[in-house]
Amino acid sequence: MGDLAKIFKAYDVRGVVPDEFDEPAAEAVGAAFVEVTGAESVVVAHDMRESSVPLAEAFVRGARSRRADVVHAGLGSTDLLYYASGSLGLPGVMFTASHNPARYNGMKMCRSGAVPIGGDTGLTQIRDRAAELVGVSAAPTGSLIEKDLLPGYAHHLRKLVDLSAVRPLKVVVDAGNGMGGHTVPAVFDGLPMELIPLYFELDGDFPNHEANPLEPQNLVDLQRAVIESGADIGLAFDGDADRCWVIDERGLSVSPSAITALVAVRELGKYPGATIIHNLITSLGVPEIVREHGGVPVRTRVGHSFIKAEMARAGAVFGGEHSAHYYFRDFWFADSGMLAAMHVLAALGEQERPLSEVVAAYSRYHASGEVNSAVADQEEALRRVREAFAGRGTFDELDGLTVTGPGWWFNLRASNTEPLLRLNAEAAEESKMAAIKDEVLAIVGKVSV
Repeated sequence: MGDLAKIFKAYDVRGVVPDEFDEPAAEAVGAAFVEVTGAESVVVAHDMRESSVPLAEAFVRGARSRRADVVHAGLGSTDLLYYASGSLGLPGVMFTASHNPARYNGMKMCRSGAVPIGGDTGLTQIRDRAAELVGVSAAPTGSLIEKDLLPGYAHHLRKLVDLSAVRPLKVVVDAGNGMGGHTVPAVFDGLPMELIPLYFELDGDFPNHEANPLEPQNLVDLQRAVIESGADIGLAFDGDADRCWVIDERGLSVSPSAITALVAVRELGKYPGATIIHNLITSLGVPEIVREHGGVPVRTRVGHSFIKAEMARAGAVFGGEHSAHYYFRDFWFADSGMLAAMHVLAALGEQERPLSEVVAAYSRYHASGEVNSAVADQEEALRRVREAFAGRGTFDELDGLTVTGPGWWFNLRASNTEPLLRLNAEAAEESKMAAIKDEVLAIVGKVSV
């Protein structure tokens, strides 16, 4: 029997199948979802994992048992589910465990218009009601409609970013055997691009590498293919294809902060003076560039629920995170790795310079990347760091501890799920960044597990 208390997280549902997450649990969640949201209709999609079809079908049974009609989109990426929710005006559920290993599965839920459902916006109530409904079955009375939404999704994205007139580009895409292998061909069809596919075969066992582009070892094949083929750009998608990582023509990673700044400038060209959201561990270059182009940068905590909430509150046109999540007002404030990739392709293809030169204008600082330390007493470690940096910079505790000095900053924050402290440091000079990073890690190391 599934363990609802364990699999319901702050923003989604995720657990090992079938030990923690099974079909009776999914069916109960389907019924609870309808009861809590009051949905008369629900749209459902799923990724390529072997467990996704039976879990999604169980959810559909539960939803239909509460008289809700279900639009079943079948295979899709998470941003396709957001498109479905937004374009159809329906609450939606995506069955995926994103980049997690094959034995995991989960659910991402949203209200009509792709409004996210998190712990404080209905997820806790769904969990509690589902716990009461496990094993309680009723005959399905709602209708079931199967609908292919992929063509509409591709058409919508191509309306937002017109790539039909860009110069011919050679593009390597690593789908990691995830849902990018399903969505990329539809979006790229007929465009002036030579597509070189890597691992487009849908396979939830991830036989080639994990579908997590944040880990450098998962980019090696893409980097090699870009160099060997003489490609203009490489794109790597995660398992549910809502995140995208960019590789330049030299086979080098492009920082998500640089991508955030690039897309922000493009959106500000369309919406002058607009607000741009960035989380507190994106580069200092992001708010600088936003201001230089007449925009209003707004800093927020790390995490998609905070980004989406702040975007809606501020009416922001775009938001970016260090984790390669990118959010668009024109996409119901939801995140889409594909849409971000299309903006980069447009910026590259509308002029003649290579990608490395295009993004150089958006890369101003040297960053450490995220460094994790296992720490038994996180508060004690943070106290020691505060003490060591007292008087050397300004302190900010919006999310963990951020210390900002002349030409440098770092953020040290606790993981929500593990006994880890996560460090990000940045400076105008690489040597200064390294010195700050090493100093903080040395202090943290004294209270390590």
